[in-house]
Amino acid sequence: MAAAENRHCKHRIRASYHSFREKEQRIADYILAHPEEIIHSTISQVAEKLQVAEATVFRFCKHIGFKGYQAMKIALASEIVTGMKDIHETIQEGDDEQLVAEKVFKANIRTLEETLTIIDGNNFKRAVDMILNANRLEFYGNGGSGAIALDAHHKFMRTGIPCISYSDSHFQVMSASQLTEKDVVVLISHTGTNRDILDALEIAKEQGAMTIGITTLAKSPLSQGVDVALYTVSEETDYRSEALSSRLAQLTLIDALYVNVSMQRKELMKKSLTKVRKAISAKRI
Repeated sequence: MAAAENRHCKHRIRASYHSFREKEQRIADYILAHPEEIIHSTISQVAEKLQVAEATVFRFCKHIGFKGYQAMKIALASEIVTGMKDIHETIQEGDDEQLVAEKVFKANIRTLEETLTIIDGNNFKRAVDMILNANRLEFYGNGGSGAIALDAHHKFMRTGIPCISYSDSHFQVMSASQLTEKDVVVLISHTGTNRDILDALEIAKEQGAMTIGITTLAKSPLSQGVDVALYTVSEETDYRSEALSSRLAQLTLIDALYVNVSMQRKELMKKSLTKVRKAISAKRI
């Protein structure tokens, strides 16, 4: 996680919440509700307050990607100082249609804004360079992430780089087995724990292919296993899952990759786009 290791404490907690045990959730709830108290407390005081062992608090900090309690406190303090406030506009049963629409739009805007704050510039540049130098580019995603992979394929086809997407787990592992060290595969999974995606990742790595993961900020087998991890941030509500909210951020990350690659392949892009537009024009009346 490199440059992101000392930041985004609250984002990390929310992203990992589903994987916490009962005591870890107790710690998470307390940190989110009382951040100011945490930054002025020792690990012993927090443990005593929550009636858990100090080791449990320390393991919690490690779980969300920090070296220890002090590193987590520094990240949390920086969020408070820079005014990163929680804004929750929960959809209520009594909300009318327009208000629900407004809240959904605002939630999407917040998802994009928060995802932008966690983009690691060095990792993003590495991902762009990997794609630019790829002989072949493949996108893998299952379920909802399969739609994201298909959208990525639709975009990158215009770059002239040979590419394809697969949402079927059998096709994913079969295609991964044919990759080479000159190829790049982008694996999309919100949780980063999808078994089929991890199987495809393992096979792609065995072939020497370069790997990019698009996933949540939480530490996961996918984020730990790929060459470059790109993260999204989203929040879960009663009417909208965290995975559903993250898709807009995933699409936007892919858009940003596509535009960067397109800019650096300017002349090749022109030729490719001309061919694509000519082919599509034949489909219009």
